[in-house]
Formats: sequence, C-alpha cells, structure tokens
Amino acid sequence: MESLDVPELATDEGLTLRPWCLADLDLVREASQDGYIPLITTVPTQYSEAEGVAFVERQWGRAAAGAGYPFVIATEDGIPVGTVGLWLRNIGEGRASLGYWVVKSARGSGAAEAGLSAVVRWAITDLEIPRLELYVEPWNVASLKTAERAGFKREGLLRSWQLVGSERRDMFMYALLRDDS
Repeated sequence: MESLDVPELATDEGLTLRPWCLADLDLVREASQDGYIPLITTVPTQYSEAEGVAFVERQWGRAAAGAGYPFVIATEDGIPVGTVGLWLRNIGEGRASLGYWVVKSARGSGAAEAGLSAVVRWAITDLEIPRLELYVEPWNVASLKTAERAGFKREGLLRSWQLVGSERRDMFMYALLRDDS
C-alpha cells in the first residue's frame, strides 16, 4: 500500500479533524487514564512521555503504511478531544472500518458524532468507499447512539468477536453503505 496523507476535515459543528502531532500528548495522557480506551486501542495503559510519543508515531506509521487515516478531533479552540480512525484493511473488498473515542472531559459534547459523521462523508464522497463498518460492545449505549446518529445501521451481534483486554467480547456490527446516503 502507498503512503496516505491525512487531510484536514471540518465538521458542521465547528470541530476540525486533522492528523496527529506531538502537541497531542495531553490527549494521549487523558485517554490512558480512562478505564476502557486502553483496552480497545493501542493507547498506553501507563502514560509516560515516551509511551505517548510512541502512540503518536504509530498513528503516523499507519498512514505512512497505507493502513488508514487516523484523525484527531479538535475543538474550535484547537483543543484535541478524541480520535476517529478510518482503517483500510479490507478496502480491496470494497469496505473499510471505523473506530472512535473521546476523552471523558469531552463526552456528551457531540464531538464523537460530529467527527464520525465528517469522516463518513469524506470516505463516501471523496474516497468512494462502498461500505463502512464499525463494531460496538452491546453495553456501550453512548457509542451505539453515536453510530446510529451518524447513519449506521445495526446488522447483527458478533459473538466473542473481539479481544478486549484479556477477554473475548461480543460486538454489534454496524454498517453504512454508500447507497444509503
């Protein structure tokens, strides 16, 4: 795969999605203190500056390797509050997956939905990806609602689908088709 350039995207709500930078270490620090984010991502469970830098460098590496587009969600003031990733592992089959998280201090602000919706619009319109997928644990009501408000439809329950920490967990599969928009 060829190297990807992560673009800057604007949301209708005034947020910006942009590439990761070393100025985002405070975001990584707050995410690492969350009880859930490090279990389902590569955010370090014990934050140090070296671990934070390594996390940001992994995001750069994913784009450089053509694996996908890791975005930071930033407020109008430029404060980073979360992330949305568009992952291209199955792009040859006409589908891509998305993942997102927002730190606790920004939850309930609509940042996840705004960021997810902006990446979805871009993926469907500019990249012309036919099918977008995401996976959410059944208990995660906030994330389920975010997916649905962004236009995703629940397709089914995938039993024991994903390793979360040291435990296999069920996930709801959601999809959004380019033809849905």
